[in-house]
Amino acid sequence: MKCAGHTIAVAMALTVTLAWSAIALIGTVSSSAAAPISRCLAVAGIPRGVYLAAHGTAALASTDVRLSFIGHATFLVESSGGVRIVTDYNDYVRSPVMPDVVTMNRAHSSHYTDFPDPKIAHVLRGWSPEGGPVKHDLEIKDVHIRNVATNIRDWSGGAISHGNSIFIFEVAGLCIGHLGHLHHTLTPDQLAAIGQLDIVMVPVDGGYTMDIAGMIDVIRALRARMVLPMHYFNQNTLARFLERIKSEFPVEMAPSADMVVSAKTLPAETTVIVLPGR
Repeated sequence: MKCAGHTIAVAMALTVTLAWSAIALIGTVSSSAAAPISRCLAVAGIPRGVYLAAHGTAALASTDVRLSFIGHATFLVESSGGVRIVTDYNDYVRSPVMPDVVTMNRAHSSHYTDFPDPKIAHVLRGWSPEGGPVKHDLEIKDVHIRNVATNIRDWSGGAISHGNSIFIFEVAGLCIGHLGHLHHTLTPDQLAAIGQLDIVMVPVDGGYTMDIAGMIDVIRALRARMVLPMHYFNQNTLARFLERIKSEFPVEMAPSADMVVSAKTLPAETTVIVLPGR
């Protein structure tokens, strides 16, 4: 089972194994009706794990999930049950495989499309076109997907309520969060609604979303064991973020854009792992 919300500390010391091989190189939260109890919000008692493997080279065990960084804010998440999810699906950065589920956010056209492929079974927008918050709570095979709404800035300097969603993917005993185009630090209510994440995908551009200091505050608050940077426009942008965060958390440079994660071992402390984009 998973940890309780952000206020509950993890009691178990965790170990990490990163196996690199030549082949592998391998603010306002929406209110809504009560949802099913999340694994992320339940009390934890199992060890964690991660290892790296090349995309598509082997079948996944039931305890595994494959994460592939496609580029910008787009990841491909694959479960052992065959569910394929693409985050911040748009017209510019596309997955090499047809997804079953896509998530999108409103801030810029590089985070959504008005013309998703009609073969995609589930298109989850992180905002409601009619206004107000949107609520997603989807069970598909071995994956549970939910969201927590946040606000975004508009082009005139104002704010758009509920224009972004943090999507949470519960799969293989892990809770994986994608912050989308997050523009502000998180409230206690939002942190409680998110629960304890194991892995979080974080925009690190330092301006279009939020400043680096604010994003580091979010990382501290979430306390995920693994932080995957995204939404950086060049290596200089990424380097600025890494220079700021390396004094607080260790940084690892992965040789592959593809990572297979299990719930056997995760870093014993919050660790930033940089996956090269395609």
